[in-house]
Amino acid sequence: MIALSSDCLLFQMASGESLPLSAEMISVELVNGAAACNYDEEFVSHAANAVFHYFKHELGRMSVTLGEFAEALEKVLGGFKLPPRGATCSAFKVGRFDLLELAESGGGCELLFFPRLRSELRHRLQNSPELLRFSGLRNCVKCLAGAERWCARCQQLHEHIVDFLRTCLTAETAPPNCTLLVE
Repeated sequence: MIALSSDCLLFQMASGESLPLSAEMISVELVNGAAACNYDEEFVSHAANAVFHYFKHELGRMSVTLGEFAEALEKVLGGFKLPPRGATCSAFKVGRFDLLELAESGGGCELLFFPRLRSELRHRLQNSPELLRFSGLRNCVKCLAGAERWCARCQQLHEHIVDFLRTCLTAETAPPNCTLLVE
């Protein structure tokens, strides 16, 4: 038997056939398929990657049925109150912020980054957004860690930033239906 690539899962089709697919392959199929009609292509891709990661790394599964994957992805997408693709932002309040810009503005220093991040979160919450979207997390982490490649320190810092944002959001007076998206 041939070993399964470390970045693949076996997807069991209804016909009984199993296909090895990576997260990128699934994302491409979803973006090109019907799922992309209602949501932004980049968002669908991130959601598919998150569901793939969940099955592969958190549950430790080597195979998953197509139905299980679709159900989990539907649950993830349904958990976000995002505007339909092509909708105007005025109908849906989004607070956007680039984490890399914040890291670079502080000279890549963690001591300056976290207080500024909390301040920025407070500032964004003043507009009562339905979605707080913090982008550029991976590049921000590499900047703060002073790393060119992803390492164990980067993973720790990544988790720390996400936990920090969650903690700050619960500590602040956020709108009741405010969703936090960190990518």
